[in-house]
Amino acid sequence: MKNSHFSSSSSYSSSMEKVNFRTKVLSRHLNQENPTPINSILQSFPCLSYIPPEFSGPSSVFDTKEMRKLLDDHNLEDKDWLFGLMLKNNLFNPKIRGGKVFVCPDYNQSKEQQREITMRRIEYLLEHGVFKGWLTGNGPEDELRKLAFTDVVSIFDHSLSVKIGVHFFLWGGAIKFFGTQRHHDKWLRDTENYVVKGCFAMTELGHGSNVRGIETVTTYDSSTGEFVINTPCESAQKYWIGGAANHATHTVVFSQLHIDGKNQGVHAFITQIRDENGNICPNIRIADCGHKIGLNGVDNGRIWFDNVRVPRENLLNSVADVSPDGKYLTAIKDPDQRFAAFMAPLTSGRVTIAVSATYSAKIGLATALRYSLTRRAFSVTPNGPEVLILDYPSHQRRLLPLLAKTYAMSFASNYLKKIYVKRTPEMNKVIHVISSAFKATASWHNMRTLQECREACGGQGLKTENRVGQLKGEFDVQSTFEGDNNVLMQQVSKALLGEYVTAKRSKKPFKGLGLEHMNNSCPVVPSQLTSSAMRQSQFQNDIFCLRERDLLERFAAEVSLCQSQGKSKEYAFTLNYQLAEDLGRAFSDRAVLHTFLEAEATVTSGPLKDILGLVRSMYVLVTLEEDVAFLRYGYLSTDNAAAVRKEVANLCSELRPHALSLVSSFGIPDAFLGPIAFNWVEANVWSSEQN
Repeated sequence: MKNSHFSSSSSYSSSMEKVNFRTKVLSRHLNQENPTPINSILQSFPCLSYIPPEFSGPSSVFDTKEMRKLLDDHNLEDKDWLFGLMLKNNLFNPKIRGGKVFVCPDYNQSKEQQREITMRRIEYLLEHGVFKGWLTGNGPEDELRKLAFTDVVSIFDHSLSVKIGVHFFLWGGAIKFFGTQRHHDKWLRDTENYVVKGCFAMTELGHGSNVRGIETVTTYDSSTGEFVINTPCESAQKYWIGGAANHATHTVVFSQLHIDGKNQGVHAFITQIRDENGNICPNIRIADCGHKIGLNGVDNGRIWFDNVRVPRENLLNSVADVSPDGKYLTAIKDPDQRFAAFMAPLTSGRVTIAVSATYSAKIGLATALRYSLTRRAFSVTPNGPEVLILDYPSHQRRLLPLLAKTYAMSFASNYLKKIYVKRTPEMNKVIHVISSAFKATASWHNMRTLQECREACGGQGLKTENRVGQLKGEFDVQSTFEGDNNVLMQQVSKALLGEYVTAKRSKKPFKGLGLEHMNNSCPVVPSQLTSSAMRQSQFQNDIFCLRERDLLERFAAEVSLCQSQGKSKEYAFTLNYQLAEDLGRAFSDRAVLHTFLEAEATVTSGPLKDILGLVRSMYVLVTLEEDVAFLRYGYLSTDNAAAVRKEVANLCSELRPHALSLVSSFGIPDAFLGPIAFNWVEANVWSSEQN
């Protein structure tokens, strides 16, 4: 009873103190005859002051310049030159906040204004030689330079990178890879110089991922030597065609080709849609797709074709051709192989998406982590100082695993670039599978990262100028364009199943797609995991391979069982979609880990190796913690799962002193981040509003 009485008395006393304090404050306010000027009030009390994150705690010992070389991998000087070029011109919307210059698109502009400024920025880059050799160059060096510049453009504005990507990678890429010498001679240089402005008409209202099902129809008129392109129904209208609404003069139309009443499948045709004065061509209708949740600098449009005639030479004929008298000619007799040959060159879109998604995550993390190294909240002792929010274990747990995953995505993206620029026809399948897996994984990771960073920045994360929140809307589309992520992951699993069936039937070892581990004995996970064991690359590789191996065997067994019950292979695959999704993620995670290990193997510096080991361990262990497949299928016991969770927390505290150096190694100039990444107090002073 005494304790209860003491507790209630103490509570009552505390409440009365608060009431008395508020009464005194209100009394002073109401009775004040000569109010003190606002500025005096602000100056008479101690205010929070900004302390740069460099002085907020222990610093890292590794060389951030060397780490940046590892992360950015190629053409660093070219990237820095383009960053500087953007900073020199008012087209890139420079604004001074807190004594620093920041560049960021003005999203307060209307859709029409954003489209116009995007085109003007392209013209500026064209004038300064940025696009030189993008289509007329030859060899991996030219392609890597192009990809480096694409990285920089995407860091500034996703609309700008998509607009450029549609013109060069889709329209230009279609001509380069689907076309032959006659097309190259006529179109490539004019495309590179923007004499021709191209777009890419594949997606329709009724069909997106299922390209085989598109409904646009093209027939051949042998009497005139022309193809006739027609939109037979409303669901066949071309939809979401970037560049079509305002600027494109030409497009590549994907259409079913009917010859003598027989459908020969999907083919591609060059078609003019506007004249040199910007007027829409006869028998073509174009409408705007309207305002979007992001990417409003891209003029997405809809196109209808009313028996539009194009010359026979406008068929992109590297895979198949039609003779002047109307005979269908192709060296690839199998329709499935022919369709695959048409789709293979389009992996460039998935490559650039995986990379740009990774850079977007870097912007979010660099901003949120720098902010968390200067922002304080609450105290952990009575009357003690407020604590840096990154010193809270919960905040570390929110951001540092995502930082580790972003490092892993960087190495995966670099690997993807390398195999893409050195591609051969024999590599088409491998590049398709890996680009599908990495595109889905990176874009999903980016959206999750941006959401967590937005929340970690509190209300400041809502401000467009701080970039994080706006990037969510700008990059959300990546989950579905160039292939819906879920569909891409199923394609990955289907390809793995094909490799499995082939190896078992031929009784030959697995070769390719990183499946060579299937030839070895099944890895064994220790019954009791220690901290030391969990940080070993051998264990990390083993458990990722174990998951992929087991899921592939389970998937093959379930599909085989369904087929034995009379179901088609396609239907059997559809019924086992959950295993297919698990397998796709397992393949991607294992492949990403291998790229991390390969990058790590090139490092000789001790401090760099040490920090990379921590980051890699974080990437692997947080994957083990988050993917329920490890528990569902028994790769981890409940005790080991608990040990993994504890180790993730330990890694967070060990990575905390390196957070600033790790994001500084991204190599993104200060101007391309948000003001809250720096002196957010100075950026919000009253005088800045008056200026």
